[in-house]
Amino acid sequence: MTTNIFFCGYSYHTNGYHSQHKFGYPSYLFRLQTEGLCEVVVKGRKMDLEKGDLLLIKPGDHYELLVKEGQISGDYHLVVDGAWVDEWWGRAAKPDVSRIDLDEKLLALWRHIMIEKRRPESSQNEELSGYLLRALCLSLERVISETGPSFSHPYPVTRMMRYIEEHAMTVFKVEDVARHAGLSISRTVHLFKSSVGKTMMEYAQEIRLAAAMERMKYTSMTLEQIAVDCGFGSYPYFHRVFKKKYDVAPGTYRQLE
Repeated sequence: MTTNIFFCGYSYHTNGYHSQHKFGYPSYLFRLQTEGLCEVVVKGRKMDLEKGDLLLIKPGDHYELLVKEGQISGDYHLVVDGAWVDEWWGRAAKPDVSRIDLDEKLLALWRHIMIEKRRPESSQNEELSGYLLRALCLSLERVISETGPSFSHPYPVTRMMRYIEEHAMTVFKVEDVARHAGLSISRTVHLFKSSVGKTMMEYAQEIRLAAAMERMKYTSMTLEQIAVDCGFGSYPYFHRVFKKKYDVAPGTYRQLE
């Protein structure tokens, strides 16, 4: 399926700015506010956008943007169309505005597309740009769903889970998770356990064990290397945790596989 990236960039306004598309925006527009404030009108509804607000516009939507004099406003924006974007957009309703985390991995995807589009046309890789766009769309869709009211976990818990998933292979403390979620340690511990049904360390152990099993199946790493690589620290501890969970020693499991 085709994808067309017409523009991908970053704007920073300090002296006011105004644009409008009264007769409908011609393509899909993704706009992520990263700094300051602005005002938008979408389909006749006026909204103030702040840091972390993601705006999604489809072709034909009335759209107007205003950055007032004296305000600053910074945003990433992307203008696209194509059969794949049509299909992706049609899978589920997309809110006009969503409040999301300014996740560095998400911004890195956006910047990667920007850099690719800056290349001379003869050097651009349209296939790569297309896959980067798909990755960005799917990542945005996940973030939006995780911030919505119908998601199975409260949003602070989702933030905790994502932090643990990212840092499970390293040493982290409950205090680190609490700081990331913006909650007290006691509130963090209680909220996670009541929502997920297990402690943060139990959740991290599940991730470490799954990673260890993958390495035992698909690599020639020693069990000692796997233990350290997957965040267990030492093989004796890894052995104890693995055997308690699966009732078999890691070495025996590897031979069976």
